[in-house]
Amino acid sequence: MISIVDTGVCNIASIRSALDSIGLGYKLVSDPVELAIADRILLPGVGSFETGMNNLNERGLTAPLREKILAGTPTLAICLGMQLLCEGSDEAPGVSGLGIIPGYCVALPDTVRIPQQGWNRVTGGICEKLSGPGYVAYANTFVLPAVDESWSPSYTCYGEQFVASLYRSGLLACQFHPELSGEYGLNLIRAWMTLQSDRPITPPSGTPLETDTQNPCGSTIRIIPCLDVAGGRVVKGIRFQNLRDSGDPAELAARYELEGADEIVLLDIAASPERESTALETVKRVRKKLHIPLTIGGGIRSLSDASTVLSCGADKISINSAAVQNPDLIEELSAAFGRQCIVVAIDTRRSSNDSWEVLVNGGRATTPWDAVSWSIEAENRGAGEILLTSWDKDGTREGPDIELLEAVSSSVSIPVICSGGIGSVKDAVNAVSAGAAAVLAASIFHDKDYSINNFKAELSLSDIPVRL
Repeated sequence: MISIVDTGVCNIASIRSALDSIGLGYKLVSDPVELAIADRILLPGVGSFETGMNNLNERGLTAPLREKILAGTPTLAICLGMQLLCEGSDEAPGVSGLGIIPGYCVALPDTVRIPQQGWNRVTGGICEKLSGPGYVAYANTFVLPAVDESWSPSYTCYGEQFVASLYRSGLLACQFHPELSGEYGLNLIRAWMTLQSDRPITPPSGTPLETDTQNPCGSTIRIIPCLDVAGGRVVKGIRFQNLRDSGDPAELAARYELEGADEIVLLDIAASPERESTALETVKRVRKKLHIPLTIGGGIRSLSDASTVLSCGADKISINSAAVQNPDLIEELSAAFGRQCIVVAIDTRRSSNDSWEVLVNGGRATTPWDAVSWSIEAENRGAGEILLTSWDKDGTREGPDIELLEAVSSSVSIPVICSGGIGSVKDAVNAVSAGAAAVLAASIFHDKDYSINNFKAELSLSDIPVRL
């Protein structure tokens, strides 16, 4: 039985989906007494270092968790969970971590788009021994730069090299999300279940040793199928008009993962209070079948809405009209769930003064904002990513609005997803050249003009780095 530590800042639904698919038993633990008798521990987490540690302290879990791990109880720590095991983080100066892993977490360099969102390599160390080298899913801003080789570290690179995972005495800590890394991640969890502690862990003392391990930067461009959903069915049209049925969202999502999709975006385009139960049930069904990142948008207007959608299985939430109407919502959600969890979707079209006006309410209303200034504002308020949709190009397969994409991507330092107009591999190449960190498309995949693997294979021929 695996005891999942309730840190208060974790996506339990994706963890449950992964463990269920493997056939592993688990329970959620928030009581120190229950934690003290745990046979195996899973420490998940997303969000901020300070919030994570505060929650552990408030629930009385800090001391018993540290004692169990130091005693050699087999433990899997994921993303923020790994960082909480360190001595501290520059994200929260003065806040002590659990002090099990030597060293302090630092911010990724400003030479790359932050947060890191998507797939990157993991090589060497315990991961290569257990599952071989491969690509895994990351969503992070802070990293552990290096650790003593006695921790059997795996490394990756995003701007600079950092620790992707480490292992010692039953403790497997991953900066990435194995539960969202497809079959590679599931195999890693299976392998962790076979690992047994061989000795207690010695707490760190002094400065961690530097390593001369060098690995190539392996960050990739994401290819993201979009599922526009109404009434529990995937639909597609042009500018949300003349919609046609394209299938069941859970079945399509599962198919796309098998084909090599890097992420799924599911947008409830008919979001309304009376449709809420149907939409949430759809999210749950998709999550059960999916082991890659899932972004959900539509009808999220408050912290409570976001929390509900995340608990149903979303890894990231996308907000659009609600953010324009209440920009403080971006800050509120970012503070609660972490920047890496917040996508601001921007629907925009060319205006008469040679700029792009921001649209809301499904394109039915204009706003005073232009796309560039609103993107900058969203980033400043805590958005971790921009989903940029050209209303002029949506559903047309005429290619993306390159000028729009260049204008926005050059104005922000967070990743920008290109949406609208993708009809060919060449369109995707042009989007990446214009600054896109990811390319979103719908009809070309729904209509089977391309399989995602074939699409990505053709992209790689143009020297676009993709996960194959």
